[in-house]
Amino acid sequence: MKVSNYLETEATLELPGVLKREVINASDGAPNSCMRVFELEPGSSTPSHSHAWEHQVYVLSGNGVVEGLAGEREISRDSVVFVVPEEHHCFKNTSKETLRFICVIPLQ
Repeated sequence: MKVSNYLETEATLELPGVLKREVINASDGAPNSCMRVFELEPGSSTPSHSHAWEHQVYVLSGNGVVEGLAGEREISRDSVVFVVPEEHHCFKNTSKETLRFICVIPLQ
């Protein structure tokens, strides 16, 4: 069993204003999925992209939008998002505070 504070996991700078922490992954003995915590500074966004796997997202704090095939949808604390495989998407922080969310993906 692993118990830790997410801040104990080293962050990687994905893009200016976008930090990612892989808080649970294969090195922890999780062979099927990876849990990541993202922090987007005000005005930042993830790149618009798609891939062969789904995302499961839970918003911890902040406000923003997720952009997908149906356009933009507002997200805030306690929002959940499911992005289907191959859907073009991105997350944008539209607030004055950090947008922080958990993202779970399957390991390939």
